[in-house]
Amino acid sequence: GATTVAHKIDRQMVVLMDPCEDSDNFLRSNRSREKTYMFDVVFDYTATQDVYVATTKNLIDGVIAGYNATVFAYGPTGAGKTYTMLGLDSEPGIYIRTLNDLFRAIEDSTEDLDCSVYMSYIEIYNEMIRDMLNPSSGYLELREDAKGEIRIAGITEFSTCNAKEIMALLTKGNKQRTQESTAANKTSSRSHAILQVTVKQKSRVKDINEEVRVGKLFMVDLAGTERASQTQNRGKRMKEGAHINRSLLALANCINALSEKGGKGAQFVNYRDSKLTRLLKDALGGNSRTVMITHISPASSNFEESRNTLVYADKAKNIRTKVKRNLMNVSYHLAQYTRIIADLRSEIDRLCAKIDQQSQEQQKGEKADIREIQGCVQFVCWYLGTVADK
Repeated sequence: GATTVAHKIDRQMVVLMDPCEDSDNFLRSNRSREKTYMFDVVFDYTATQDVYVATTKNLIDGVIAGYNATVFAYGPTGAGKTYTMLGLDSEPGIYIRTLNDLFRAIEDSTEDLDCSVYMSYIEIYNEMIRDMLNPSSGYLELREDAKGEIRIAGITEFSTCNAKEIMALLTKGNKQRTQESTAANKTSSRSHAILQVTVKQKSRVKDINEEVRVGKLFMVDLAGTERASQTQNRGKRMKEGAHINRSLLALANCINALSEKGGKGAQFVNYRDSKLTRLLKDALGGNSRTVMITHISPASSNFEESRNTLVYADKAKNIRTKVKRNLMNVSYHLAQYTRIIADLRSEIDRLCAKIDQQSQEQQKGEKADIREIQGCVQFVCWYLGTVADK
C-alpha cells in the first residue's frame, strides 16, 4: 500500500516528496517538506551493478599507485547496501568486481615491480570486533601505533596474488557474518563488515636504497539504521539494533563535525565514540579517497528514514580529505648486501630464462626482439659487479 516518494530527476538530482502533505491545506502550503538534493551521481531502483563503474572503478589505479581509498555503503535497513557491496552469484557486487579489476591491473604492471596483496575481513558486532577469516581467534582489540594509525591486534592477514583465492576467502568470510530476519528485512545484516585489501609494491631490481609504495583499499558494508517500531525487534534483536544505532549515530556526528570544520561552527571530531568511527578515521577526514554510496527506500512508509539519510549524505559532500601517496624509502645496511646480491643473481636467472624462451619462439618463426632483454642482463651484471666491489 505504500507509494513512491523518492524520484530521480536527472543524473544528479533526487526529489523527496512528503507523503503526509494535504494539497487542500492552504495554511500549511508554505511548509512543504518536499526537498531536493544534489549528488555526484544518482541511481533509481532500476539500477544494476553498473553502480560500480560510476563509483569505485576509478579508485583502483590510485590504490596501485600508493594511495588509500575507501568505499562504504550507508543507509537504513533493507535499502540494499549488502546487495550493492556483495551482490549475487549471478550479478556480483562491488567487492568482487573491484578485486577482479585490481588483480587485472596488478598483472599488467608487475613486469618491473614485485607486488604483494594482503587481505583481512572483519565485522563489528555489538561493538565487538570479530575476524571473519579466523572466527576462532575470538574478539579483537583496537590499538594505536607510534605513527598514530589505528591497528587491530591479532588480525589475520592472508597474502595472495590469486584473485580466485581472494574470492574463496571472501565467500568463506561472508558465511560467518551475523545475519538475522527482522520485519523490515529477511536477511538483515546485524553487523558492520569491513574488507581491507593492502597492495605493497617494490622494484624487482634490488638496490641499496629501495622505494616501497603501499596502497590500502577499504570496502565497508554498514548495518542499516534500526527503528524498533518498523523492525518489530525484541530481546536480542533489540539489543543488536541499539548497538547498530549507537555506532551509526557516532558516524553521523563525525559527518556533522567534519562538514562544519573550518567554518563558524567548527567543532571537535570525536572518532572515539565507537569502534566503527575509529577504524574509519582516515576514510572520513584523513588520508583517503572516499566514496559514500547512500541507499534509501523510495517507499512512502520509509519517508523519515530516507529524509534523515539524505540530510547526512548531503552534509558528507562538504567533507574534504587530504590525500598523499604512501611511499617508504628503505636503506639497506651493509650486512644485507649478501641478500641483495643473491636477489640480483636470481633476477639474472629469470632474465636469462626469458632470453631462452624468446630464442625458442624466434626459431619457430615468430619475430622477437631480445636486444632490450640482453641489455637489461648486461646492466644487471655490471651493477652486480659494482655492488660486490662496494
